[in-house]
Amino acid sequence: MPSQMIKKAMNELDVCRRKYAGQEFRAAEQDGERHLTGHAAVFNSPTDIAGYFEEVIERGAFDGCDLTDVPFFVNHRENKIPLARSRNNNGNSTMKLTVDLTGLAMDARVDTENNQEARAVYSAVERGDVTGMSFAFRVKEQKWENLDSDYPVRRILKIGKVYEVSVVNDPAYEETDISARDKEALESARAALDSARSKELESSKEAEVYKLRNEILSK
Repeated sequence: MPSQMIKKAMNELDVCRRKYAGQEFRAAEQDGERHLTGHAAVFNSPTDIAGYFEEVIERGAFDGCDLTDVPFFVNHRENKIPLARSRNNNGNSTMKLTVDLTGLAMDARVDTENNQEARAVYSAVERGDVTGMSFAFRVKEQKWENLDSDYPVRRILKIGKVYEVSVVNDPAYEETDISARDKEALESARAALDSARSKELESSKEAEVYKLRNEILSK
């Protein structure tokens, strides 16, 4: 059973971006308005994190998640005007976020008449030129498995907050989550794995000392 130290390490906050290609992403008209719909996150879909570890978002990870203000961008360009925005799915929202059996679903109403970028993105999705989605989030609770192997598994149990969702067009993310060109993401993935392994090693040493102490006291 993991010690309190490992449990604490598993719960450390971690801000991530994850991309998914090949999921159903559609452009369609509904009641005279143009919508982009798809899944920004997918449950139980093993994702390779740059060859360092495999990551899985568990079902229930979005229970209690903070979705109060989530903008919809293109390629995470947060300096641009969002294509749509969800404000806790209230009446002022132009994007609706819901959790279904697949993962985190989004339905964005985009203004293709007054927003040139929205018009270009809608056309690209409709033609099938763009099929990827991504989201930025903070990990609230996680569990590591097989840390003593060359390819451990990180299971994301709870997501604390979703910061934004994006439509992405980078084909390098089709098979793996992190492109080799994304230095910051690579360093973050490596640091997450190193931290987990370090915490487990420290806990293992503490457990051994505790065991030896009990053996001595029992004599």
